[in-house]
Amino acid sequence: MKTLFCSALMASSALFGAAAASAEDNPWMVRGRIIAVTPDESADLTVANAALAGDVDIGDQYVPELDITYFFNKNIAAELILAVTPHDVKAVNVTVPGALTDATVDLGDVWLLPPTLTLQYHFDTGTAFKPYIGAGVNATFFFNEDEGSVADGIDYDPSFGGAIQAGFDYDLDGEPGGWALNADVKKVWINTDVTVDFTTALGAKVDADVDINPTVFGLGLGYKF
Repeated sequence: MKTLFCSALMASSALFGAAAASAEDNPWMVRGRIIAVTPDESADLTVANAALAGDVDIGDQYVPELDITYFFNKNIAAELILAVTPHDVKAVNVTVPGALTDATVDLGDVWLLPPTLTLQYHFDTGTAFKPYIGAGVNATFFFNEDEGSVADGIDYDPSFGGAIQAGFDYDLDGEPGGWALNADVKKVWINTDVTVDFTTALGAKVDADVDINPTVFGLGLGYKF
């Protein structure tokens, strides 16, 4: 997936250059949104390659988002979506014979940087209402990991996956450029391998294959120029 993401970035850069001469007037659009990031999380936990009973719980988050869109023509556009989100993380329903039974373990918090690049199709309705759909790729990087009060350390691997979106712009001033109201929803597939050091508490390290897979709801304003 890493190769796919890099290839998509290179292809989009080439398309930007090739389309510059033929793009419509006002080809750029910048949007600011407030987004709700709602993970659909699950995890497979192992200790020394043996399955461990338990799952993961990752908190919802509400943060600002910035995206930059380039229109190749009135229908086709590419959008780069940028935001950072902090999340509280817990291991839940954890059972370790002789140590824990159906326990909830605080795994602290972590920040995510998930830049997402999508190719969009914008429908020409002939009105101020301009719906669109899109699909693309996501890269997620984790930083400022806090292991919480129980673990000795925690480490998250980067993730590369797909993304789909749907939304609309509503033209507020009737001009080719100018302001628009925007609503958007995205599904992003994020999978990371996590290593949690429980040496002090359990005398072992726990490996987790974690799916985060958030749905992201956004509402904001855009400006086309």
